Amino acid sequence: MSTETQLLPFASLDDYIALPRVEGLALSPDGRTVVLTVATLALDRTSYERSLWSAPADGSGSPTRLTRSAKGESGVAFTGSGDILFVSARPDATAEKDTETSQVWMLPAAGGEAHAVTRLAGGVSEIAATASGSDAVVIAAGLLTSTDSLETDAASRLERKTKKITAILHESYPVRYWDHDLGPSEPHLLALDLTGLLDTVPLTGAPVPPPEPLPYAANLPRPRDLTPVPGRSADTAGQALTPDGRTLIASLQVPEQRSGRFVIVSIDIETGTKTTLFDEERVDFEVPAVSRDGARIAFVRADFSTPDGPADQELWVANIDGSNARRIAAGWDRWPSSLIFDADDESLIVTADHDGRGPVFRIPLHGGAPSQLTTDDFGYSEVAVDLASGDLVALRSSWVLPPHPVRISRSGAVTPLATPAKTPEVPGSITEVTTVAEDGTRVRGWLLLPDGASPQHPAPLLLWIHGGPLNSWNAWSWRWNPLLAVSRGYAVLLPDPALSTGYGLDFIARGWDAWGAKPFTDLMAITDATEARADIDATRTAALGGSFGGYMANWVAGHTDRFRAIVSHASLWALDQFNGTTDNSWYWQSIFSPQGMTDSSPHHSVRDIVTPMLVIHGDNDYRVPVGESLRLWSELAEHHAATDGSTPHKFLLFPDENHWVLKPQHAVLWYETVFAFLDQHVNGTHWVRPKLLG
Repeated sequence: MSTETQLLPFASLDDYIALPRVEGLALSPDGRTVVLTVATLALDRTSYERSLWSAPADGSGSPTRLTRSAKGESGVAFTGSGDILFVSARPDATAEKDTETSQVWMLPAAGGEAHAVTRLAGGVSEIAATASGSDAVVIAAGLLTSTDSLETDAASRLERKTKKITAILHESYPVRYWDHDLGPSEPHLLALDLTGLLDTVPLTGAPVPPPEPLPYAANLPRPRDLTPVPGRSADTAGQALTPDGRTLIASLQVPEQRSGRFVIVSIDIETGTKTTLFDEERVDFEVPAVSRDGARIAFVRADFSTPDGPADQELWVANIDGSNARRIAAGWDRWPSSLIFDADDESLIVTADHDGRGPVFRIPLHGGAPSQLTTDDFGYSEVAVDLASGDLVALRSSWVLPPHPVRISRSGAVTPLATPAKTPEVPGSITEVTTVAEDGTRVRGWLLLPDGASPQHPAPLLLWIHGGPLNSWNAWSWRWNPLLAVSRGYAVLLPDPALSTGYGLDFIARGWDAWGAKPFTDLMAITDATEARADIDATRTAALGGSFGGYMANWVAGHTDRFRAIVSHASLWALDQFNGTTDNSWYWQSIFSPQGMTDSSPHHSVRDIVTPMLVIHGDNDYRVPVGESLRLWSELAEHHAATDGSTPHKFLLFPDENHWVLKPQHAVLWYETVFAFLDQHVNGTHWVRPKLLG
């Protein structure tokens, strides 16, 4: 792939889904090289394949492809020796019988072919942590509940597969998460010592007759279980190894009826001894980081939120043994999305939502206010520290530039790095819009305008409402990409109403336990301000949203007739139903009062809906179960269908998709249907049914 600009791929959905996507970044221990995870469209255009690329970390040179396989690679990390680790389901030529499961692979720093370093029957979920000063690694993997060794786990899996058993016995809550069923395995953290590991020829012996599984590979380091009999406790909220690889600091879950709290523990890698460092009732301790010298830890402490209001997310530091714990940046009410220690261990490098952006901050450990390192209109992620120079490398993106690697100097100057992903030329322009809500609060958002929008040719307006609801429209999205609408002549408003992050705790609290109140009036106020522009056609507008944005789309439909069309994706409709069927019912019930839940439920206003609605849902969505849209569809028909059953509304169902609709051709169909519906009702064209819908 070259790095030249690709011309206007947003005018064609086929060209758009073919754009290469940078999804991950890792920095080598010497700070000289970044390794990027890049997704590209497969030849049959029905899936994405992921490969690893390297590029110089100083902004020079060109990217070099490191891996190539049909199964793809992801989850890249470096060992302390500079070897590259990744997770892949690629075939293992050294295995007597390939399991076709994801394993950890090593690409040696000294050169040579990648080779597998695990052979777990159930595969590896992720590389959980690596050590900067040793070749110790901790991986996450699932083991069946009743097994007591890697061999018995393999035997049990083989027997279930042979007898085509898929049943799962649950003995605790929850039973599923986002888009997958939990069980029959439980999550474990396993330690690997890769010291001196060579790419050797596997040991051979007498064939083992089926159905007995092979013993664990004798030529590979045997994983050691750090979390025996975990239940769901090893569903972690982050973990980090000390530089010497001898201690794992992890945020583990302590179960509580239908919920749980996260505590921070210290696990001795050699003995497996676990020591609890931080544990309080109704408090979560999450995302621990270990200092460069191994002497301190940093973490986020958050009280449980209640119907009375959202809890803050506090930054804390402590000694490695948990002593001398103290809060830092106490007056700073931004919520950290990532944190690591700076090169000198005297500050934390933190990312957080802030005023419609996602900048990088430096926060001193010993007093002093946080300083904002990046001041551009971008969101930053995957931040890593170059210990030699103190510079940072990261991915950054905005609504007009997809994720790409950059280097950030100590002063905050940003230098783009070489990337195999082309930089697409984008249509239109982007500007910031603000207004004052009814209570005097500033509300802001991004407005993308199509080329040619002017007082003489005002553009139709699409109000796009973000999900979350604790979220902000501040970084690129491949799934909800407004540039596709802009290329078709629409202006797109991306507002951050009450409940949005990046504006302080009070701004979130404005919408707490009352989702249909200030979040709705904020959206209407900033829509009013945008429609007042001479380059916007206020007579041609529509509203769209997914997840919480879908909830708000439903609320908008029942409380105003100002829009010509409404698109409601993966939406909450009846909160009394949703709160008992979502994958984490305790949380949603805990943040609403009984009256707030009743008052905030959109389904009470179904009789008032007059705007044509396009309802979209994936059947494998467990966060917002499909029953929400099934009930919405039923009640739309009950109250608004004609005597012959005809209706202006439509329901697009994806039987094998989840909350997001991720398959490339399904994404194309999603956009085709949405744009056909919008064109019909906003622009007055005839409805054109997408061909692949039959």
